[in-house]
Amino acid sequence: MGFEGGTHPAGVNPDSRVTPERSLQARELWGRSLTLAAISGALLSVRDVSIRFGGIVALDRVSFDVAEGSILGLIGPNGAGKTTLFNCVTRLYGPSAGQIIFDGRDLLRDRPHQMVSRGVARTFQNVELFRHMTVLDNVLVGLHTEVSRTRFDWLGTALGLPWTRRGERRARERALEALEDVGLARLADRQVAGLSFGTQKAIELARALASRPRLLLLDEPAGGLNHQEVGELAELLRRLHSSYRLTLLLVEHHMNLVMNVSDRVVVLHFGRKIAEGSPQQVQEDSGVIEAYLGTAKAPGQSSPGHAGPTVPSAG
Repeated sequence: MGFEGGTHPAGVNPDSRVTPERSLQARELWGRSLTLAAISGALLSVRDVSIRFGGIVALDRVSFDVAEGSILGLIGPNGAGKTTLFNCVTRLYGPSAGQIIFDGRDLLRDRPHQMVSRGVARTFQNVELFRHMTVLDNVLVGLHTEVSRTRFDWLGTALGLPWTRRGERRARERALEALEDVGLARLADRQVAGLSFGTQKAIELARALASRPRLLLLDEPAGGLNHQEVGELAELLRRLHSSYRLTLLLVEHHMNLVMNVSDRVVVLHFGRKIAEGSPQQVQEDSGVIEAYLGTAKAPGQSSPGHAGPTVPSAG
């Protein structure tokens, strides 16, 4: 059914229709993004990602790369869009525009449950554990893709068939190894309920590690930890980064942790990227200082007793 006389269905913008020319342009743009990601050596490339919730723009054309094997810190005041970006990368949210390219593949073409098998794992700002299950069983949850690879594996599990038993054995070994790496192997048979918040954070980290990800996203891992525990966490992240050959994307309000472990830092403010660079460059950036303090000092201007303007530590 056609529309004559220049009329169009209600709510449809004629300029937004998909034409062969626009389809070709979209494919060319996607191809160029993949090429740029490959040339830059980035494992993860975020390209012009935008998302809004009603009238609120949560992310506005955010772009940055995460080099393979690096640690990138993502910081910003509350409400800057950091966790929203995490949710876009792990497909909990669907951006309204942009691309998220992981190892040459557009993640926005995948479903959330495919992220672990793609090599992407994460922890959450609020601990998401099954409190009445054991520590080991909580970590095993992160290995469900190893135990159940086909839609019929439930039958093999019910019948105790050899290949499912082998899969369960491998999963248990990997879960125990992950617990050993975060120093919690002794608690494997303990119920999660009643364990300290810091311990529960470490359990969630072990669950993410057990899937052997290439990219690990950590959402405020130092939240609720004391000063000593934050120092121990920094050492743990460095060790895991090396031993697992991880690429880390870290969201954190504890500035000392971010600046000590990150190779590069990206700063978001009201959904926009306002700075990117080395930890030292970001700490001295006037736009970043203004975002955190509400006022910016001229370059080189310092307060009494200070060497120069820096981003405040949240710890």
